[in-house]
Amino acid sequence: MASLFTTPQQTMLGRRQEFNLQLQQISDAILLFVGLLVGHWLRGDVARWIWPEMVEIPPFSESFWLLAVVCPFLPLMLEQQGYYRNVLGKRWWDFVRQMAQACTLVGLMVAFCEVILHWRAQSRAAMLIGLALGVVFLLTRIRLAQLVLHWRIVHGYADKERVVVAGHVDDIAEMLETMPAEQRAEMEVVGMFDVMNEPVEELVKLLHDKAVSRVVFTVRHAHFHKIEAAVQACEVEGVEAWLGADFFQTSLARPGFDMLGGRLMLVFRSTPTISWELWLKDVIDRLGALSLLVLSLPLWLVAMIGIKVSSPGPVFFVQERAGRHGRSFKMLKFRTMEDGAQAKQEELAAKNQMSGPVFKVENDPRIFKFGRWLRRLSIDELPQLVNVLRGEMSLVGPRPLPTYEIQRIEKHSQRRRLSMKPGLTCLWQVSGRNKIKNFEDWVALDLRYIDDWSLWLDVKILFRTLPAVLRGGGAH
Repeated sequence: MASLFTTPQQTMLGRRQEFNLQLQQISDAILLFVGLLVGHWLRGDVARWIWPEMVEIPPFSESFWLLAVVCPFLPLMLEQQGYYRNVLGKRWWDFVRQMAQACTLVGLMVAFCEVILHWRAQSRAAMLIGLALGVVFLLTRIRLAQLVLHWRIVHGYADKERVVVAGHVDDIAEMLETMPAEQRAEMEVVGMFDVMNEPVEELVKLLHDKAVSRVVFTVRHAHFHKIEAAVQACEVEGVEAWLGADFFQTSLARPGFDMLGGRLMLVFRSTPTISWELWLKDVIDRLGALSLLVLSLPLWLVAMIGIKVSSPGPVFFVQERAGRHGRSFKMLKFRTMEDGAQAKQEELAAKNQMSGPVFKVENDPRIFKFGRWLRRLSIDELPQLVNVLRGEMSLVGPRPLPTYEIQRIEKHSQRRRLSMKPGLTCLWQVSGRNKIKNFEDWVALDLRYIDDWSLWLDVKILFRTLPAVLRGGGAH
């Protein structure tokens, strides 16, 4: 299960690094365009010149939708995989692995456009040749950038930024020790200023003598009134002042900045922040749910007829479940228990196999025979695709619990599983859920998913869900 996770290095980009990142992404988008164009030329002109009997393909202009999908989204997926970060410290295989993961995600988008939206690639051979060339171009560019950067640093040609680090002496030492090598390579620390014991005049003298462009404050143990005076000195001198946001010690929440009513706010988030990747997850949820709903319609028909024949009562089971942040919604399932089964749950309380607030019973006598078959293949979960379309659920996320079970949670830290939208499948679902009897272990998987979330992780969970369902990995 550990192989599911790739923990990205969390870095806050400065404007210079952000500008460089955007330049790299634009360059890579152009290289992908060139690769697709050359691929079309090789298949359309060169191949027919060598083998005249080959079928002529339509002009490149008829595949512009492919450019609109591949050229912008592959660099975005590469960014989410950490492709552009820590370039100096990576091996060649690291770039190839991250490229393969990003190409898999974009490949799924292209396949969706072809299969569901019927946007046809006029020549799959030209498309594959072009994508292969584009990948080679991108890997070559990043490798050349790595070699050039290394050469410039070794030979002293790197345009290093002159920086003063200010704060408590212990905090300064800790920050310099933990700073990534690539960021250290871009700056020259020309001085250190002890905010606690030195007057502001000493900082001003450093700014004058060392031609400093930035002062980085690390203030974990410093007094704010002294920091304020030092920042004002930088303001007067026209020198950037960077203030570390780690003066509040949090174990999970990551600091960031946002605006509220014209005020700059320091925000601590313990869930994925709003991003293109999170927006894309929502788009994939809606389109994926719609596609799965259409493809599974025959199973819906089988389930509805089977339920009506097997057991008196409604076809659907509707229950109040806790969504994101505990907000309740009506979750849909195909009914697999006898009508009125909820009222008999107290009678089975002694047979509960799960610790904590959750109720799970193996071979539950309330389940009728056809319902057991529906559960074994997870067909009973299909109506939740409607919840995904409504935006109440996601394809991947912590499983939604009944609201009355959420009210029984005793540890406040376990409620953090509610901070992301619930899903159809999750780590618990693909990790042998029948073997997990402890609610704390279940929650630990959910929290690990939240902390390490990425689109790539979602894709891996989705791919592992299908075998788990086919094995009947056992809904009770």
